[in-house]
Amino acid sequence: MNINHNNSNNNINYINNNNASMDKPRNNTKRKRIDLKRIRKYAAYYCQSPSARSPFHGAGTSSLHLTTIKQQANSNNKSGTTTKSRGKTYNEISSQYEAQGILSNQKVICNHPFLIKFQYTDEDIDGFQVINTMSNQANGENGDAEAKKPLSPNGPAAACKPKIQPKYDVHRDVMTHELVIKQTGYNARDKSIPYGLKTCWQNWSFWSMFAGIIPIVQWLPKYSLKRDLIGDIIAGFTVAIMHIPHGMAYGLLAGVSPGSGLYMAIFPTLVYMILGTSKHISIGTFAVASMMTLKVVQSYASDEQQLAEGGEGLITPLEVVTTLAFTTGILHLAMGFLRLGTLSSLLSDPLVNGFTTGAACHVVTSQLKDVFGVSVPRHKGAFKIIYTLIDLCKALPRTNVAALIFCLGIMVFMTICNEVVKPWLRKRCRFPLPAELIAVIGGTVISMLVDVQVKYNIKPVGDIPVGLPMPVLPRMDLVPHLFVDSIAISIVTYSIVMSLGLTFAKKHSYEVRPNQELFAMGIGNIVGGFFQCIPLACSLSRSLIQEQTGGASQLASLVSAGIILCTLFWAGPFFSFLPRCVLAGVIIVALKPMFMQAGELKKFSKQGKLELLTWISTFLCVVLIDIDIGLLIGVCISLLSLYIKGLKPYSCLLGYIPEASAVYVDMNHHRNAFEVPETKIFRYAGSLNFATSMYFRKALNKALGLDGDKARRASYMPLSQNGSATAGAAAANGGLNSLSQLNSSFRYLILDFSMLGHIDVAGCRTLSDVKNDLEKRGVCTYMATPTDRVYDCLVHSMVLGEGPFEIFPTLHDAVEYANACRLA
Repeated sequence: MNINHNNSNNNINYINNNNASMDKPRNNTKRKRIDLKRIRKYAAYYCQSPSARSPFHGAGTSSLHLTTIKQQANSNNKSGTTTKSRGKTYNEISSQYEAQGILSNQKVICNHPFLIKFQYTDEDIDGFQVINTMSNQANGENGDAEAKKPLSPNGPAAACKPKIQPKYDVHRDVMTHELVIKQTGYNARDKSIPYGLKTCWQNWSFWSMFAGIIPIVQWLPKYSLKRDLIGDIIAGFTVAIMHIPHGMAYGLLAGVSPGSGLYMAIFPTLVYMILGTSKHISIGTFAVASMMTLKVVQSYASDEQQLAEGGEGLITPLEVVTTLAFTTGILHLAMGFLRLGTLSSLLSDPLVNGFTTGAACHVVTSQLKDVFGVSVPRHKGAFKIIYTLIDLCKALPRTNVAALIFCLGIMVFMTICNEVVKPWLRKRCRFPLPAELIAVIGGTVISMLVDVQVKYNIKPVGDIPVGLPMPVLPRMDLVPHLFVDSIAISIVTYSIVMSLGLTFAKKHSYEVRPNQELFAMGIGNIVGGFFQCIPLACSLSRSLIQEQTGGASQLASLVSAGIILCTLFWAGPFFSFLPRCVLAGVIIVALKPMFMQAGELKKFSKQGKLELLTWISTFLCVVLIDIDIGLLIGVCISLLSLYIKGLKPYSCLLGYIPEASAVYVDMNHHRNAFEVPETKIFRYAGSLNFATSMYFRKALNKALGLDGDKARRASYMPLSQNGSATAGAAAANGGLNSLSQLNSSFRYLILDFSMLGHIDVAGCRTLSDVKNDLEKRGVCTYMATPTDRVYDCLVHSMVLGEGPFEIFPTLHDAVEYANACRLA
């Protein structure tokens, strides 16, 4: 292939004191990059003139130009003179170099004779250092700001374009894809099992496997005590302050004691510190996970009355919770072993948004009984939230006014702190205001001083055990009963952990491995199942605080776990006097961000009707039916919308632009595009498989102006016994007319597969049928620009009897080949 670059300005004119010619050998030494800021500084220092400094700041602002820096020593030595530019003005230096013939007929880009702008060349000149003067390097921060502005012909970004429009002209023979494959030495990927095992064994390393399973051995030796330790200590202390009220509140929300929520900040957190790959998420309790756990507890645990009476065959809420955590951990390990780390991508943003908003409604409903200080019966199954609200309305006459006032006061205090005090303090202090901890400690102190349990009949949270619990084996007989509920909890908690982990990883430029996250969560849940923990998740508020207060690694979790451990040993009995209505107020205020998510419904409606349907259906099913059933329905609708979108890929007919050869655009959107004579170019984007083959046929027939039934009738030509076509029958069904009309419209069909990502055997069979049908009408079918993966499938199908297919490496090759056949 011969390429002629039509650029008349592809030379450089330079001036050298020894009048050296341009036929010097190429300088193969590495080009030295020079900082333009330092050059400006030195030039302004030499010139010592305000008039010389101000224009100098414009140096290097023109982009995509090569600037040559003349070496002063070389120039002086060659000329035989010794020149000192320090203390001289620019006019003196300029006149000196003009006398030497250095600055004659040259365009100066700055007021210093050592900086001279030349046009592009690919040769290094002896005595010169060539650098690329990009605008963002020359202007520093100003260049970055200009780079963010939209491109405009007259704006600052116009300097990024070359002054002379580059052109190219390619002269070569039209090539088939098979010839390109032979010339490039292409080898198809070996998909055999022995080759895969061989490659796996060659790449296997015990240390890499060990470090992959236990990531702490990778980042802990590189940990910088000077840079990161202070930030981790501050972040750990701040997160621990938030862990105390969150753990106690969400432990009660899950249907167990507040101590189980505090244990979540120790055992699963330490396991994740060793095995997890995210540096900033805060492992522990989460409102949605606690609410889903409460649903399982209410379904399988014995009633309080039955537990009070005693007897055999009773199931305590703690046994249900620990077995649920153990089962969820087993599922996480199985998902990690099966490499299902991408499973969280099935939960779209509208699905997660609608699900969490609906779950927040369940959380608030479960806390209303503590807000009003009443007791309501427990409901199971569908529409339980409606039955609970009806019972609450019936119990309103029995409202404990003291508990209601106490709770409303806590909610008002929390709202003021979150909306007014925290934003004001955030601008002046690095530490966030621990409003939740202040509310919990204040409520406990008031409860102890006033004795609200005796005087006002306000229920406390109950006894919190001192120290750590002893490991207890979960009840294995409950595992089959909890398996289905564990599936929903494992998917939801993993999606929450991965979404937050990927957010922080993108912000701080590190990697989060999905399958390793499943392994870490699985081990964490299994260990937590032995120590009275609920299924783990992560909190958005705590994770943001850990990142904003300087947390750089999971060592912040170690600091947080140590503080929680001290709390359990010395402050556990103190929090046993905390009223339940205080924790109810803390939970309700903390759910405000989840309810604010409903404001994104407008955004989803603009994205598409399917996104809007997914959000509304998931939210209504979660609220009205149940959490797990609503999640299942939402996943099904999300997958259905994904299938609908993938079932109708993008397709169009392409045309050419007379002013630009070899450029083909969609004729539906580009009105100045013209159709190639007697040639149809059909572009298909997406996948061509058994599910989309029918749509491919319909889209192709519609683009070509053919109806499927009419085309089949046109192809049917009844034959007489001697083999000749029955003219009467052909005229009766219009086949001859349709055939002649088809042949007069186009003779060549080119299928542009540059955007085809995947094709299977059914898709190849569809292409073979299309090719055979069009051949009966005198139309030749070509294929252009397939990827290597698609080409391998096409070759494999031809071995199996499909085709044969004529394939070209580029679309223009196929067009030129069709034109040559048309003119032959």
